[in-house]
Amino acid sequence: MDPKDIKKEYTNGEVTVVWQSGKCIHSENCVRNNPDVFHPKEQPWIKIDASSTDKIIETVQKCPSGALTFYKNE
Repeated sequence: MDPKDIKKEYTNGEVTVVWQSGKCIHSENCVRNNPDVFHPKEQPWIKIDASSTDKIIETVQKCPSGALTFYKNE
């Protein structure tokens, strides 16, 4: 696996956000739409507990590259 192609999952119990670094085009839509959750200069860069599930889903759906996706937890 290419070290530049990392896949990470972040969950708040209701929803899981999947980030695939190899698809990311750094549009920063996530940061602009939900700066409480997305902190690209920090580790981990997604603070999933900092926002509502609905707002997180709304933000992820605006990702133009598909680097961010989500699924609802059962």
